[in-house]
Amino acid sequence: MTQTLKGNLNDKAWARWTALGLLAFAMFCSYIFMDILSPIKDLLQSTRGWDSTAFGTMQGSETFLNVFIFFLIFAGIILDKMGVRFTAILSGAVMLVGATINWYALTDTFLGSSLDVWFTNHLNYIPVFDELGISPFYEGMPSSAKFSAVGFMIFGCGVEMAGITVSRGIVKWFKGREMALAMGSEMALARLGVATCMIFSPMFAELGGHVSVARSVAFGVVLLMIALIMFIVYFFMDKKLDEQTHMEEEKDDPFQIKDLGKILTSSGFWLVALLCVLYYSAIFPFQKYAVNMLQCNISFTAPDEGSFWASDSVTVIQYAIMIIVAAAAFASNFSKNKAIRYITLAIAVIALVAYCFMGYKRQSAAAVFAVFPLLAVGITPILGKYVDYKGKAASMLVLGSLLLIACHLTFAFILPMFKGNDIAGVCVAYMTILVLGASFSLVPASLWPSVPKLVDAKIIGSAYALIFWIQNIGLWLFPLLIGKVLDGTNPQIAQDLANGTMTPEVAAISYNYTWPLVMLACLGVAALILGLILKVIDRRKGLGLEEPNIKEPQTEILQSEAVSAEE
Repeated sequence: MTQTLKGNLNDKAWARWTALGLLAFAMFCSYIFMDILSPIKDLLQSTRGWDSTAFGTMQGSETFLNVFIFFLIFAGIILDKMGVRFTAILSGAVMLVGATINWYALTDTFLGSSLDVWFTNHLNYIPVFDELGISPFYEGMPSSAKFSAVGFMIFGCGVEMAGITVSRGIVKWFKGREMALAMGSEMALARLGVATCMIFSPMFAELGGHVSVARSVAFGVVLLMIALIMFIVYFFMDKKLDEQTHMEEEKDDPFQIKDLGKILTSSGFWLVALLCVLYYSAIFPFQKYAVNMLQCNISFTAPDEGSFWASDSVTVIQYAIMIIVAAAAFASNFSKNKAIRYITLAIAVIALVAYCFMGYKRQSAAAVFAVFPLLAVGITPILGKYVDYKGKAASMLVLGSLLLIACHLTFAFILPMFKGNDIAGVCVAYMTILVLGASFSLVPASLWPSVPKLVDAKIIGSAYALIFWIQNIGLWLFPLLIGKVLDGTNPQIAQDLANGTMTPEVAAISYNYTWPLVMLACLGVAALILGLILKVIDRRKGLGLEEPNIKEPQTEILQSEAVSAEE
């Protein structure tokens, strides 16, 4: 029995980490596309006429079908019935279809086409949805934004399905092993996608001196093709694992609606789910506006045309330095040699300083915000390893909420004080963004590995789907709310545009972001309260959220198995 177990693919470190790499790289590509338009909000306003309401409505559409057509619930059922392999490939294909539609909506070919005319004249009123105030479209919304929203809805179905599938896949390959470390590492790599799109999306949009937002989206479409290939490779690897363990795919373990009752009656599950929606709603919608927020609060001066700092080559060099930061910081977690660990940490710090200097010299808000995931990449494995061996997952959620509140309030009240002082402003922005990214890393390292402690293994897919569905309510609502609050608290911009006293280019970087940021900080306060309640319930009911995932060193487990076999 022991020999058979030792021969399984998931018992080999290289195999399970290879499987993780395939899943993580696919999510890396999907994260790039998720925020591909975020760093070019100003260009969408100046070239396509998207105001903040149109931008926010389009960005919120990503989760519309997941929330109101309950697609995520169906995705969880599909995952439980059809298994990780089938659902992974399906999610990759759906993402690619939606992304392609999104790309076409922003091409010059769409302008003046029959589709352009149709979307201009239709979808201005949708019965029931308009009455409830949840319509993904509105009268006067630019046709390109409407059609782009349709593609983003389809993409959103695929990316959220991929999210629960990847989580289920990690549980399958890492259960009883370094699961929190695996989940944290997967999210660390995936979030490099945020930095990647922040750096390259503006570059592709302005390539050759001619602005084209469609080029940025095309870059994301190509990466989603690669993501689909990653899922296909994973399909064969996962199939090999099941052949070795002589197990059938999860679809033979039938899902029943009554199983949802086991999830919904768990107070721990609901607290984790609500924490998730509050925390993620304060991060993901913010990412979509973060670059524009920096443009509005820091006096960036474009470098001289033809200079090194204005060239595309500096973008590539800065990205290469970013990869060095991420790789060195990540590798330092796995080195057993102290000298090598300190050397890799030193390399990461020096490269990070170089990256930040280049971001300042480029005078690019997108390059500044791209630093967001870098500290998280370095500390997420540490946090994941700590949860695996020491526990304290609920405590980490509380700490993450405190950092979240501090960062949004800093953006709201401290950063604007340095407008006109670009050096101080950029320094404050860098430090706050790094801390915000670090706080975000606490969630995958502590929240997601806690779910298997709350529900039966058979319905983990459905549990993740329910959490993602609840999370998607916030991801639909808050991009839209931020856009509406921005336009509502900056009425002078719309008036100046109408009067012709302000150009669209100037209007796009003239918003006051104070109230949207205060709203996001309030989400952090609510998350903090729930985190404290979760700690109390965990102590009373013994949910095990503060306990380590790995109860006993793996060597001791193997020794006990060997003794049992001899007996």
